[in-house]
Amino acid sequence: MSTSTTAEPAREDRLSEQEFRDRLRELPPSAKLVAKVLESEAPLSQGQLADESLLPDRTVRYALNRLEDSELVGSRYSFKDARKQVYFLNA
Repeated sequence: MSTSTTAEPAREDRLSEQEFRDRLRELPPSAKLVAKVLESEAPLSQGQLADESLLPDRTVRYALNRLEDSELVGSRYSFKDARKQVYFLNA
């Protein structure tokens, strides 16, 4: 899992909507659900994603790893709690 400490990517660094959808299409349903939750409520921590998606923590962790490997999700440390990562879409 990437532990990037940068803020959300600048507009020009984000994926196009079509590229994002093409990459997402290849991922498992859990990753698609996590992406959908992030689409409406980002940035969220792993625990918040588990609560919102109703998926187990382990499944959310797997989904985030797959999304990060596909460069669809980025992360940074939380401003509220520096011990936690929060995740956001790169679209």
